[in-house]
This record gives sequence, C-alpha cells and structure tokens, in this order.
Amino acid sequence: MTPARRLPVPWDRLPALAEEEVRATIADLPPELRARAEPLPVLYERLPGEDLLADGVAADTLGLFVGEDFPHGEGGPLPLPPQIILFLENLWDFAGADEEVFLDEVHITYIHELGHYLGLTEEELDERGLL
Repeated sequence: MTPARRLPVPWDRLPALAEEEVRATIADLPPELRARAEPLPVLYERLPGEDLLADGVAADTLGLFVGEDFPHGEGGPLPLPPQIILFLENLWDFAGADEEVFLDEVHITYIHELGHYLGLTEEELDERGLL
C-alpha cells in the first residue's frame, strides 16, 4: 500500500514503541522458539533504502527477513547475518496512524518475519497460535 499522502509520523516515539512490542512478543513465545528469537537482531528503519528498492523490495514493505534462515544454515555472516528489519513509517501508515493498530501490526509483522527465519509457514505459525 503506497498512500498518496503519508501520515504524520511521530518518529521520536515509533522505535521505542516497536522495540517494546517486539520484546513483549519474544517473551510470549514458547521456550523453544524464544531461544531462537532472542539472539536474532531486529533493526528499526523508517523505510526501505535505495539498495533494498534496487533489489526489488517494494517501497511499502512492512518488514523483511534477510540472511540465512535457521533451519538451512548456521546463521553465519555471509552474505548478511540473519536479521529482521521493520519499516516503521510503512507500519504507521498501514495502521492509519493509530497507535494500537501500529503495535498489533508490529507484532504480526515480526512474527511473520521470524517465521521466515525459523522456516515456518503462515499456517504453521497459526497452528502454534502465534498469528
């Protein structure tokens, strides 16, 4: 979703809100998933940068998992270390500038991207009660 007009973004608050929501989400995970999620870095960016856009990432992407997924590798640094990137301005726009909806979307997007890392499908995440 690329809105014609971007909604005002309280950037001074969004990273802290998102980080708190991600921490709470990790704390609520089952122990075996929490052990895999805790060391996985989460980056909070405003929007996808030019390099990601050039690689085909859509401008309105909410989140992205990059790096080698856990089931298929050791999570090494090549080409990038595994990490989740949340694009907070896109999440804010998607939420219609509603803080409660924003937090819910941060949760959903984080779980979705964590699923990519863990090799779990949307169905498997839903079966585990995570979505």
